[in-house]
Amino acid sequence: MTIVVDYDIGNVGSLLNMLKKAGVQAKLSRDPEMIRNASRLFLPGVGAFDTGMGNLERLGLRGPLDEAVLQRKVPVLGICLGFQLLTKASEEGVLPGLGWLDAETVGLRNICGNPGLRVPHMGWSRVKTRDDSLFGGLENDGRFYFVHTFAVREETCRDSVLATTEFGCRFVSSAAKGNIAGTQFHPEKSHRYGLTLLQNFVANFPCPPSQ
Repeated sequence: MTIVVDYDIGNVGSLLNMLKKAGVQAKLSRDPEMIRNASRLFLPGVGAFDTGMGNLERLGLRGPLDEAVLQRKVPVLGICLGFQLLTKASEEGVLPGLGWLDAETVGLRNICGNPGLRVPHMGWSRVKTRDDSLFGGLENDGRFYFVHTFAVREETCRDSVLATTEFGCRFVSSAAKGNIAGTQFHPEKSHRYGLTLLQNFVANFPCPPSQ
């Protein structure tokens, strides 16, 4: 079963609708056993880093997520805040992240070294891709929808960067390592580009053989 993790942060309706268009039967759940035994996971999110991590802990989902992703190697896609939660930590908060990606989340102003940069970065931006696992079938300057003030610093995850985007400077717009992937943009709000990306995730990040 494909599970969209429900942890009281972000609007998940558009993601469920886009997954349906992509031919994926997905269920919204916060049940620890369903998450532990999922065949594929999506971790969406819009909001603050500490709120997201705090909610995962409060709902008892951290352990089941670690078991599914790290032990069973279930493919997971983190989206926006969900991507940032995959990293070790964020300047936005004090709680540690999931730490599944050896990377750090930093304010866009600090990445760019420009305290006057107008944030959040909101709207359509192009991505420069380095890998086809998520971006196959899309032209190299595919356009995706962003809403964020923090991002993954490229220098902290060079070995897992799939795509970068320019907004005052360059930041990581997608990264992946093994069964773990993330996008800073919202594929569920990115029309045909997002639909293709979700289909690529399903095709190129296979479920564990036991599923």
